[in-house]
Amino acid sequence: MSERLSVFKTYKLYVGGKFPRSESGRVYEVTDKKGNWLANVPLSSRKDARDAVVAARKAFGAWSGATAYNRGQILYRVAEMLEGRREQFVREVAESEGLSKSKAAAVVDTAIDRWVWYAGWTDKIAQVVGGGNPVAGPFFNLSSPEPTGVVVVLAPQESSFLGLVSVIAPVIATGNTAIVIASEKSPLPALSLGEVLATSDLPGGVVNVLSGRTAEIAAPLAAHQDVNAIDLTGAGADEVLAKELEIAAADNLKRVLRPQPVDEVDWSAEPGTDRMTAFLETKTVWHPTGALGASGSSY
Repeated sequence: MSERLSVFKTYKLYVGGKFPRSESGRVYEVTDKKGNWLANVPLSSRKDARDAVVAARKAFGAWSGATAYNRGQILYRVAEMLEGRREQFVREVAESEGLSKSKAAAVVDTAIDRWVWYAGWTDKIAQVVGGGNPVAGPFFNLSSPEPTGVVVVLAPQESSFLGLVSVIAPVIATGNTAIVIASEKSPLPALSLGEVLATSDLPGGVVNVLSGRTAEIAAPLAAHQDVNAIDLTGAGADEVLAKELEIAAADNLKRVLRPQPVDEVDWSAEPGTDRMTAFLETKTVWHPTGALGASGSSY
């Protein structure tokens, strides 16, 4: 029997529910920790970034308008699909991060569990950050959280999968849509995650994944007038870049999440609710209770 030809995986961007190559036609080589070639991946351009914003904005209305319960079901479905492709992600994480197979397996398992964790929060976060407010007068005063809008996420550079999931899941769990700039050095798990999202009932455009030079893609996105917020986690090791992006984001008053120092982030720790509340707005509604009777209320 003759030897089979190697079938190399073609990695593509994930934008608007589709898998385009970069419009520029550019690619760059990704290697493992020992310098061995792993794949050629798309080198995203400014046009790709603009296309991702258009896709994210188009998807925002339906995604933010979906019930929290439905969003939770879809996030749980992502975990189901990841479980089915677990071995692929273990291999990619091991190669990308230079981990043993057992350590990579632990990372992947934690990432899958994190999707489940955030799936459970979708219909509970409103009770934590919203509620009724006591006011002096015959009014109901109710505060409820609403998603900020289109969020650009600079994925962690070192934690190519667990860190990636930890920054994407809280953004979409609360009804935002996301444009994710994958780890520049280790983008393969992020690009493969796009394939999982495409088969997980997640509407196209809710998450868009770009690969390439972080600074090159992030600059036009930070200045984009139709982007509402930016998470600078992936720029944590580059204070100059983080500052430049923060200044660009100020032009239309984007929300900016500044990263912790890279060496202080433990992605395996329980994440808490901070990353969900970072990209939520609070809507407060006043409503008259009606004329007060002798009992103090008309109800």
